[in-house]
Amino acid sequence: MWALLVLIGAAAVSAHLQDRAFEGQKVFRVIPQNDEQVEIINSLARNTQVDFWQPDSVTLVRPKMQVDFRVEADESFEVEDFLKESGVDYRVLIDNLQAAVDAQFDSKARTATHSYEKYNTWEMIVAWTADIAARNPDLVSRSVIGKTYEGRPMYLLKVGKSGPNKKAIFMDCGFHAREWISPAFCQWFVKKAVETYGKDTVMTTLLNSLDFYVLPVLNIDGYVYTWTNNRMWRKTRSKHAGSHCIGTDPNRNFNSGWCTLGASKNPCDSTYCGSAPESEKETKALADFIRQHLSTIKAYLTVHSYSQLLLFPYSYTYQLPSNYEELNFIARAASEQLASLYNTKYTYGPAATTIYPAAGGSDDWAYDQGIKYSFTFELRDTGRYGFTLPESQIKPTCEETFLAVKYIANYVLEHLD
Repeated sequence: MWALLVLIGAAAVSAHLQDRAFEGQKVFRVIPQNDEQVEIINSLARNTQVDFWQPDSVTLVRPKMQVDFRVEADESFEVEDFLKESGVDYRVLIDNLQAAVDAQFDSKARTATHSYEKYNTWEMIVAWTADIAARNPDLVSRSVIGKTYEGRPMYLLKVGKSGPNKKAIFMDCGFHAREWISPAFCQWFVKKAVETYGKDTVMTTLLNSLDFYVLPVLNIDGYVYTWTNNRMWRKTRSKHAGSHCIGTDPNRNFNSGWCTLGASKNPCDSTYCGSAPESEKETKALADFIRQHLSTIKAYLTVHSYSQLLLFPYSYTYQLPSNYEELNFIARAASEQLASLYNTKYTYGPAATTIYPAAGGSDDWAYDQGIKYSFTFELRDTGRYGFTLPESQIKPTCEETFLAVKYIANYVLEHLD
């Protein structure tokens, strides 16, 4: 019965992917050279339906910044003409987004069941959480930390050998629904931890000495929606009084400089901060869990995509964190570990200055709760595929990221208070 349900689910997904919703849509990259060109991009956003990929809002666009955005098929030629006439240099990153969406599924592992080298539906991920806990009862346990807006249970895996007074590292994936490589990493991390326990000395020591709380997908409703309705959906799926627009950006919904820099009060915007801090059931569940375990959680890692960055606080202010030197040292060393495998280059630093300011993020919030090792990963790539990273890149992306996470975890273990 289960196999049949999975097959039906896979068929529904492939049927959805054939509805050609993104046919002819283009993704552009521009680098505005001055304030005048920034204003040209602002006017484009006012008059055209533009989905900003990097940065995630037009309000954050600054001179000399790399700006990636998606436009509807029927407006793409007008946009190109407009950029040409305005004298703004541009390039087309993705010429036909539908082709890129289709090409994501290039894995050899086109099975109807869970695979670590392909993108898995939420149903497959749920089955996997139960399965990996059942197969590894001495290392993995599963709990539910809350329910989503649409009523789905939020599964959390605790990975580590049971022992008294253990400190922990919290890691989450899947804040933004369309960032599929992120949940793929959380699954990979758990697999790798279980596989290497007893074989790899560092990993064995880490699992004996620390617990890892792993939330495979935070924004479950949004993730499901990217499989069934709109591959490019970003936010949660909550409804708002007085607005027809759906969803809140969960990474603008935490009580850290909430709704100031780089967040929007408009429910229709992709960076909508919500009606209040923790207005979203998903962010509240995460915050509640961390608050309840503050005495043990010593590091917080949140995994996003794309742009190959390793960031630390702050995002909501340009002020540097009190242990800036230490965080910068860790980020540099972790980036070097990551690059040692495939020479993938990461940029690192405090988020506000390294990319752009954004208030209400989970990393800043965790840091301000006293978790002094707080990092955000922005995984591959730097824009060629953007949110449509092919499945053939899951394994190398996860392998290299695992090295960075392992380095950070080991540093935390060696510097416990």
